[in-house]
Amino acid sequence: MELYHGDCLDILPTIEAGSVDLVVTSPPYDNLRTYNGSLEWSFDIFKDIALQLQRVLKSGGVIVWVVGDATIKGSDTGTSFRQALYFKDLGLNLHDTMIYQKADYIPKTHNRYEQCFEYMFILSKGKPNKFNGIKDKPNKWAGSNFHGTWRDKDGTMKRSSGHNKKVISAFGLRPNIWNIIPVKSSKSKHPAIFPIDIPRDHIISWSNEGDIVLDPFLGSGTTGVACKNLNRRFIGIEKDKQYFNLAKKRINQASGLGC
Repeated sequence: MELYHGDCLDILPTIEAGSVDLVVTSPPYDNLRTYNGSLEWSFDIFKDIALQLQRVLKSGGVIVWVVGDATIKGSDTGTSFRQALYFKDLGLNLHDTMIYQKADYIPKTHNRYEQCFEYMFILSKGKPNKFNGIKDKPNKWAGSNFHGTWRDKDGTMKRSSGHNKKVISAFGLRPNIWNIIPVKSSKSKHPAIFPIDIPRDHIISWSNEGDIVLDPFLGSGTTGVACKNLNRRFIGIEKDKQYFNLAKKRINQASGLGC
């Protein structure tokens, strides 16, 4: 575990190019939090950080960028999309646009449907070289024979050959919308703590044991906790001293025996 107290713009340039397997992080959201007055955030700052993340990422590596948008004067900012498209401008692939759906939320709006999700952009440097898909979606037809079909150009359905003897398993690959209960900030001294499910399941999905995982916005250290529990090497950077100390304590106390 390598934990750094400082600005990620100062520390990221010291990390060797092409040395990181996976980035899992959640950057500041449109100044929605003050972070003890330590926040300095703009699209120009984001661009400098994105360039460094692209530099340190290995070929085939993945960035998991968890982000939402503020609503200002009745309009979503769209910052999340601008960031995802800028990563593409740097040459990264937008491998998947995933959704973190908040399973428990408090209604706040009155003139539109409640916003209860955040984006999880999966950005890759070329084709991802690792994918350990989590299969926990119950299959309705588990135990029966699989009869694959496909639609021809004329619209007719045809049965695929070679599948008649395949038995449908109890669980299949989960979809790209993850329903997760958010962590209440009162349980932590950090105003925007990650649910452990997010970094844990992405770390499982996009890396193997012994790989290097980076979180340039360490916060309360949840990504580091997940890495310790999953036997990954970890680099964490946090600017705010209070949150850095909290993260260090949480990671040190993690058992390392699985999430």
